[in-house]
Amino acid sequence: MSRPESRGAQQARAIAEAGGVMSHRQILYVIFGLMAGMFLSSLNQTVVGTAMKTIADDLDGLSQQAWVTTTFLIVSTVATPIYGKLSDIFGRRPLFLIAIVIFLGGSLLCGLASSMLELAAYRAVQGLGAGGLMAMPLTIMGDILAPRERAKYQGYFLAVFGVSSVAGPIVGGLFAGADAILGITGWRWVFFVNLPIGIVALAIVLRFLHIPHTRRDVRIDWFGAAAVVLAVVPLILVAEFGRDWGWGSLEAWICYVLSVVGVVLFIVVERALGDDALIPLTLFRSQTFSMATVLGVLVGFGMFGALMTIPLYLQLVNGATPMESGFLMLPLIVGLMIASIASGQFIARTGRYRIFPILGTIMLAAGFYYLTWASYDRPAWFLMGGMLLVGLGLGQLMQTLTIASQNAADARHIGVATSASTFFRQIGGTLGTAVLFSVLFSRIPDTLKAAFEEPQHQRDLAAATQDPAVLADPGNTRLLELLQGGDSGDIGSALNGDTSFLTTADPRLAAPFLDGFATATVTVFWVSFLVVLVAVVLSFFLKTPQLREKSALQERHAADQVGPAVPDDDPTLLAQQAADAAAPTIDPGPAARDR
Repeated sequence: MSRPESRGAQQARAIAEAGGVMSHRQILYVIFGLMAGMFLSSLNQTVVGTAMKTIADDLDGLSQQAWVTTTFLIVSTVATPIYGKLSDIFGRRPLFLIAIVIFLGGSLLCGLASSMLELAAYRAVQGLGAGGLMAMPLTIMGDILAPRERAKYQGYFLAVFGVSSVAGPIVGGLFAGADAILGITGWRWVFFVNLPIGIVALAIVLRFLHIPHTRRDVRIDWFGAAAVVLAVVPLILVAEFGRDWGWGSLEAWICYVLSVVGVVLFIVVERALGDDALIPLTLFRSQTFSMATVLGVLVGFGMFGALMTIPLYLQLVNGATPMESGFLMLPLIVGLMIASIASGQFIARTGRYRIFPILGTIMLAAGFYYLTWASYDRPAWFLMGGMLLVGLGLGQLMQTLTIASQNAADARHIGVATSASTFFRQIGGTLGTAVLFSVLFSRIPDTLKAAFEEPQHQRDLAAATQDPAVLADPGNTRLLELLQGGDSGDIGSALNGDTSFLTTADPRLAAPFLDGFATATVTVFWVSFLVVLVAVVLSFFLKTPQLREKSALQERHAADQVGPAVPDDDPTLLAQQAADAAAPTIDPGPAARDR
């Protein structure tokens, strides 16, 4: 007696019998589960960043906090393409479930950490799950929706990204500011809050994510994965620590050499494995995929640069708290959501998307150019105009470049194409964050020196330091110590650590510091502008073939019905065709011809 089919098997069979077509209701249920998973990953990054100083103080490990971020970043980045490839082999559902479970386990361990080194190790576990949470949702979308329809739904995911960007600093600030919640130290809830959200995501995915999958017998590219580790890990390490080591130090050069060796080995291994490769090099034969990848790196550079430097500017120069800076970032989020929804609807109706990479990069560049006019004495609302332009640009680019990459790959490689797109965008973001922060802090000593030489600042400082009320105010103590010390080195490094003293100090004393930091940040905006300007030029060379009308599920179902496709240049096929052409033709006779 055969066992009865499970509900999931029944749903998967029903989708297969329908030719890979899912109903609108089935699609929405799947999307809700994917959104919950993506919300876990995106919220985690902003919440932890806001609470990190409080965590480091409590665990007495301020000097080790960089490793907490770096281990997460390394593991999640490396894991992204691996999830994509394994999901092509074993199916999306098991890999997505594994990613959620690993992420929840890592979150639980992080909340129980008793030292910064423990927390760094547990963040690596969390990062292993986060790599799947970042790669799998867009991959699954590529399965269940045709590229033309996909744009209409991807606005939901960008909305999740926007909400988490605003909610993260608020939630992180609330947890970090609480001594205890339900008898547990407040900052630990930064990690524990993932558990209920993740359990909901897990339940939705278990219940509704049932996609037909045909198991393929292929080799798992372990050597390619090892080569990715060798190429990416040194790159991230030097990006995170290069400013402290020195970009020309022995440690930095070792990382450079190892990264280059990793890239060379990766190319050799991937070429040898062909379609079984972790990231098949055949994908890069498509001009669309290659150009979308390059644009993704540049956009990631600009996007992460904006998301990291603008909140810092708002907090230091405009005196906003982490929670307030989250609210002040709303124009960027609103612009991102408006542009993504509008472009998605246009793409769904017309199937054309060439205009959006061009218009998006132009708006992104215009936003950064606008921000170069920022100064310490301008109000926060001035920056909001630039944020809106940046958001409008990103909203047209993020989903369009992913759709272009997916549309350029065949159904068998939809997972690896999507994860590769995400992977290279993360690499661009990592490089952008490292380069821009290096530019920022290397410029600060010079811009502070120039600010203190401004005649107006000198007059204001002279008046403030002779005012008895200013001298008696404890909020001015730190600044007065710096000024009375007269050591240009101390003043130059004053903005490298705790800058909370600027918010309580007399405005006349703080002005040169704020002016110097604002000027240094403007240099960062110039660098971002020039990088994105390259993307503007390249966007005109992005080929945009008509979007396919069928989802990857439908295409795979159709291929299964007719048997495996054989490439036109397959040597076995060409040999058979040549043999058929050379074979003598035998007349079957009139009786056979009449039949």
